[in-house]
Amino acid sequence: MTDSAGIPEHPGAGTGGTPPPRRRRRPLRWIGLGVVLLVLAGAATGWWVYRKLEGNIKEDTSAAAELRRYDRERPVHFVDGAQNVLLIGSDSRSGKENAKYGRDVGTQRSDTAILLHLPANRLSATAVSIPRDLMTDVPSCLKADGSRTTAQNAQFNWAFEWGGAACTVRTVEKLTGIRVDHHMVIDFGGFKRVVDAVGGVEVCLKQPIDDTDAKLKLPAGRQTLQGEQALGFVRVRHSLGNGSDTERMERQQEFMGSLVKKVQSDGVLLNPARLYPLLDAATSSVTADPGLASLRGLYELVRGIRNIPTDRINFLTVPRKPYAADPNRDELAEPEAARLFQQLRMDEPVTVVAPAALDPQGQATPEQRAEAEHTPAAGAGTAPAPSPVPTFTGTTAGTATCR
Repeated sequence: MTDSAGIPEHPGAGTGGTPPPRRRRRPLRWIGLGVVLLVLAGAATGWWVYRKLEGNIKEDTSAAAELRRYDRERPVHFVDGAQNVLLIGSDSRSGKENAKYGRDVGTQRSDTAILLHLPANRLSATAVSIPRDLMTDVPSCLKADGSRTTAQNAQFNWAFEWGGAACTVRTVEKLTGIRVDHHMVIDFGGFKRVVDAVGGVEVCLKQPIDDTDAKLKLPAGRQTLQGEQALGFVRVRHSLGNGSDTERMERQQEFMGSLVKKVQSDGVLLNPARLYPLLDAATSSVTADPGLASLRGLYELVRGIRNIPTDRINFLTVPRKPYAADPNRDELAEPEAARLFQQLRMDEPVTVVAPAALDPQGQATPEQRAEAEHTPAAGAGTAPAPSPVPTFTGTTAGTATCR
């Protein structure tokens, strides 16, 4: 169609040409606007998630202030890049989630204490359990009411009751000579939320469990424990084995190994549907020092662990023996404990061997030590070590498998 001058009213109309430029650009504009909106929505969601997770974490400012007060007397770092993190499990009955486990009398003790050593090269990790009944020197500590305790020899877990995380950190440092860089405290409710967030943790029971105190009844064999069951399992003591705290710590170490394997698996870390609940549960379950009380701090810690092979994540208990004055308590077994602390201080590899694998003299074979240290054994083209490598009984996350 043309006007009176013979010029088409719309360029390309009736000639098979391209559509008008204005009409062609309009769909592109809508697509571009849609992409921008999607990006902004994603950024807003990401920011909301970040702020929520960041806000979950409780910062232990009081412990940080107390530790600064005694900074001059604390151990020094010997190896740059190595980190030591004290993990404290509290038996506090405060709060709605913890009230079901007993009456809240305003006190709490460290039900579990684990010193996690991450070497500078991040090729392994060593988690050392400290018995709650271990007799040790507890320094003068600041109590919640503002008063101070007197320095004394006492049960290890009393340190947490008297002076919280700061007192426990200082007690561990005095016991080991190792500088504690960070600490985290988790209570009963927090522990259950983390286990539930990963979909439960698998364990293998050699015998059935029926413990009314732990509210736990399970048959023998392979079991996937959810939060409440898992808490009962790591706390149960008198109805399993010989009822000792030693066996309880061994079960805790086996459970932690299974938990590490579960978290490292693709089913958790690469599954957003499970990863977010895990992050939400973990961040809302811990009270941490200022260096860890942020997503960045926790991310740096997890990043240092996530790529370590499970057979290089060691679990052991500090060498100890019955306390001379009371066989129901423990004391350090020397010189084994001193050797362990020295290796951790100097960031040297720790060799862990299962008790059943030791020779009749209680020592590991050269092949076992080489496998535990991930170095060639003597006779495999290398010169033998100039002196025996200290060996400690324990387990690894790699052996935490039901057979």
